[in-house]
Amino acid sequence: MATRHRFSVVASLALLLLCTCTVLAQDEPLATPTAVLITDFNFEFQGWNNCGPATLTNALTHFGYRNDQNRAANWLKPNREDKNVTPQEMVDFVNNEVPELPVRALARSGGDLQLLRQFIAGGYPVIVEKGYEPPPGDLGWMGHYLLMIGYDDDRREFTVHDSYRGPQKTYSYDQISEYWQHFNYSYIVLFESVEEQQLLAMLGEDADPQQNILRTLEEQRLAVMEDPENPFLWFNIGSNYVALAPDYGRQAWEYATLAFDEARRYGLPFRMLWYQFGPLEAYNAVGRYQDTLTLANVNLNDGGGHFVEEIWYHVGKAREGMGQTRVAAENYRRALEVNRNFSAAREALEALQAG
Repeated sequence: MATRHRFSVVASLALLLLCTCTVLAQDEPLATPTAVLITDFNFEFQGWNNCGPATLTNALTHFGYRNDQNRAANWLKPNREDKNVTPQEMVDFVNNEVPELPVRALARSGGDLQLLRQFIAGGYPVIVEKGYEPPPGDLGWMGHYLLMIGYDDDRREFTVHDSYRGPQKTYSYDQISEYWQHFNYSYIVLFESVEEQQLLAMLGEDADPQQNILRTLEEQRLAVMEDPENPFLWFNIGSNYVALAPDYGRQAWEYATLAFDEARRYGLPFRMLWYQFGPLEAYNAVGRYQDTLTLANVNLNDGGGHFVEEIWYHVGKAREGMGQTRVAAENYRRALEVNRNFSAAREALEALQAG
């Protein structure tokens, strides 16, 4: 009964949020050819822990980018052991650190296969973040980026540049859809600056970031009604509430925690918090600091989590909330040791020292 009650509460808040905002009507999807392949890319395999920088570099070569993945890696993850870079960090690199190219990027959630086909048919490189279980299968679940460069409707396959497996690999539509769900169907699309309005028109309501999250939340809410024991759907619902919380406040944080509780109850891959940090942020926001520490310690104790700056940052916020300011300062310093460019940790440390 407790699960059913929590499900009802989360679903009700989704409806409340959608009723208090204007959700724009989605245009009919544009017709696309049955098969497309974009060929003007260079390809390089990823270096150690370098999936994000390598995939982004491969995408940028479409626009004449001439550097290898090390340039992106040096900015995105100065510590080579850093396990992950986020979509927003990759967008920031394109928009702020590549001034020699007239290229822009944006990130959204809630994509679908039709949208991917539209991007590819329009000649836009698009990167998806997804779950991954690389062969031979003994490495376990992890997060991964794929650069989508083609599709074939007859074969129901996407062609991708996979920085781990190699160039022009194929994945079925079903396989992409299944594992893309693990990351809230998030994507990064790159485009020339002069095409920004054209791209935004293609996005429709998703051009507006908040509308994008509201629509994604509603889709995930409907999906979890059909599949209520799916931990990834619950996790996505929590992530969407976290994204809305700056505008909706405490109530959104509370419902995010309920969704994350459900995701944890049904079981998540142990590496999940190497890539997505919504539970730590939400638990801190409502004062559930011990839950943050419990989750974080699982990742810190497995070895790999030591090289995820966001985990150290959220542990620091929990310690600060508990009044343990000396330990919090050390946590922020550890975050900066992993990534000296992580501004949130630097700002938190400076505020703590000033206060």
